[in-house]
Amino acid sequence: MRPHDMGTLFDEVAARRTHTTVVLDRPFDIAPGRGTAFTVPQLAGLVEEAAGWLHAAGARPGERVAVVKRNHYDYDLLACAAIRLGAVPALLSGELPGDVLETLLERLEPAVLVTDRPVPAHRARRVLSLAAPGAGELALDDVRGTRAPAPRHRPDDDPLVINHTSGTTGTPKLVVHTTRTIIDRLARFEALRVPLVGTRRDDVVANASSYAHGRPFCWTGSVFCLAPRKIVLLSDPASARELLGAHPPTTIEALPAAYVRWRPLARDADNPFRDVRLFVSTYDAVHPPVVRTMLHASRRRRPLWMQGWGQTETGPLTFRFLTRAAVDRATHARHLGRPLPGRAKLAVVDAETFRPVPRGQPGLVLARTKALCAGYVGEQDRWQDKNSDGWWNTGDLGVRTRTGGVLLLDREVDTVPGLSCLQTEDVLENRLPEVVECVVLGTPGRPPVPVVVTADGSLDPQRWRAALAGLPPLAPPRVVTWDDLPRTGTGKVRRRELLTRIAGHTGTHGTGRWT
Repeated sequence: MRPHDMGTLFDEVAARRTHTTVVLDRPFDIAPGRGTAFTVPQLAGLVEEAAGWLHAAGARPGERVAVVKRNHYDYDLLACAAIRLGAVPALLSGELPGDVLETLLERLEPAVLVTDRPVPAHRARRVLSLAAPGAGELALDDVRGTRAPAPRHRPDDDPLVINHTSGTTGTPKLVVHTTRTIIDRLARFEALRVPLVGTRRDDVVANASSYAHGRPFCWTGSVFCLAPRKIVLLSDPASARELLGAHPPTTIEALPAAYVRWRPLARDADNPFRDVRLFVSTYDAVHPPVVRTMLHASRRRRPLWMQGWGQTETGPLTFRFLTRAAVDRATHARHLGRPLPGRAKLAVVDAETFRPVPRGQPGLVLARTKALCAGYVGEQDRWQDKNSDGWWNTGDLGVRTRTGGVLLLDREVDTVPGLSCLQTEDVLENRLPEVVECVVLGTPGRPPVPVVVTADGSLDPQRWRAALAGLPPLAPPRVVTWDDLPRTGTGKVRRRELLTRIAGHTGTHGTGRWT
């Protein structure tokens, strides 16, 4: 089976009498009394019910339905419910700051806003509250029992879903995808049964993601069609010990930040990753010590790590595969692999002239893919500025190798002359196992500042000095704990906010034009 209509996806999968069961770490926010185990027919019924709720709240074909709530997989169920009505879901992370959320809602002008937090009600025609409703807001009890209209089909090139970018360097962009870009050209490809890396019918597939983002929506369109034995969904990486311990996965896809937090758990003798044959990572490159720990946690003979690199606007552009032997030799995470054959092309160009640079020379990374999004809500000029003759400006600096691979250096806005922040972070994390995460920030007029995360916020000064051998000059480290850093819903560090805290301003060496 291949996905196409996300509004009726679960109905179509259920009609095939799938054996898949779904297990959650906590009940859905839209169905708090229905427990943590579902069949696919039960999910199909919940999507149809939710479509009735949204219709009762006023959502109509072509209008936008915004969702802002705690992280959980019901983001994607609500998205499918809106699509079933012919509406366009806009999924916004519940981790967004209030001022950023207001800006995005102003651009969206949704007909219905589904939320569990206080939000500016004037930014939506109706508010459907999943918590205690405010004045003029609807509660779920007000709309329960409303019969959903018949599913409505839309043209393949009409807007299907809106997701936002991570927002590590400023206000996120609202990315519009269509059925053709995100389903036909991404999810349908992933729904193939590819040897080694494809989902099998006997797999226990786990996912720990930020479900407001585009990646899990695309994943939904493929994984249910492949009908694994069980799907395990984590709304919080902290639930891994209990949930994955009870349902050990054979494949797992998770945020890079989740893998970082799981390193202590992975070292346990009876760790929940012992049966994993395939680890999948997207969003960001993962530093080698993390990959090494996870692969060695598996008791499989040849577990595999698949790292995908891409953007919300493009979907995956490259894949890289790592084995235990390969990652034991690796010293950096900058190697992103090669472009997907027949699906993506990459070029590295001079940042000023946009002319191709020789292999081995750094430049801006451009991508060509048929899966490119249709635009940015409220910022179409910005989208046009990044899209030149079919080549998409990723805003990343990189180097093409002689074999056609890509070495990532930094985001253009984060660049530091004579230094790769990402490579420096790799080196420091490799040399200091006690470091959970390292973020190097550059600002004009002073040495780059390393912000070092440890379990207890302390670091041996002698070991730090030894780890600096051969590196460019750095400012003294700022040593913090995990919770001290401002993060996005995907666990990425909000670099601009962190730089403001440390330097008192957001000035960088880069232009920031391509963010």
